[in-house]
Amino acid sequence: MWRTLSLTRAIVPGMLFLIGFYFTFTAVQGNNGLFQRIQVEAERDRLEDELARLEAQVDRMEILTRRLSDDYLDIDLLDERVRNVLGYARPDELILP
Repeated sequence: MWRTLSLTRAIVPGMLFLIGFYFTFTAVQGNNGLFQRIQVEAERDRLEDELARLEAQVDRMEILTRRLSDDYLDIDLLDERVRNVLGYARPDELILP
């Protein structure tokens, strides 16, 4: 009635279990696993936000550059930039710290 387990009947399920465990572990923790994917997506989101910020900054610089170009000169902007960069002021102006 009682059969003795042969060595192959014990090893085959154990090996199948280990192989399944290995592939499951690799799918979660491996170089292309779930955790790595979450990190890559978070990095992508951060870089997309930085790209949007830099594009807005470039757009603003293009507008300021156009306003100071020879074709379209904004005198008020030119006056503001001269005062900020060179520290110029008219003699009748009061400068408050």
